[in-house]
Amino acid sequence: MAAGEERSREYLRRHRLPELLHRLGALLLFHRPEKPREFLIQVLERVKAGRRAEGEYPFLMDEANVDAMFSLLDVLGQGYIRPAQYREALKTLGLSTEDLELEDNEIITLDVFKEGMKKKMLESWSVY
Repeated sequence: MAAGEERSREYLRRHRLPELLHRLGALLLFHRPEKPREFLIQVLERVKAGRRAEGEYPFLMDEANVDAMFSLLDVLGQGYIRPAQYREALKTLGLSTEDLELEDNEIITLDVFKEGMKKKMLESWSVY
């Protein structure tokens, strides 16, 4: 690999640009704004404000979406899901599962699911 290409890859990795572009693309596809450039500027301004603790980070999913996702995972309507399902939900949204410390026999209730999703979404934006 050429030195210039290696420096470019390192730059992308160091600044987490592929992940950022993936998130921005997901937000565009989810919201489908009439003015995508203005929308992206607003999203990046919200990320900047969130870093300064002057506002909230943008979220791909609102509470109703998180509720719906949980319902899809809880097919039997038991009011809980298993850690493997929780991990897959996080991965599906491009969120990290690295620091999850869950035993396979634990149960994840809707409240735990919502809180965990919110935390992971916040973590995902805070690195930018």
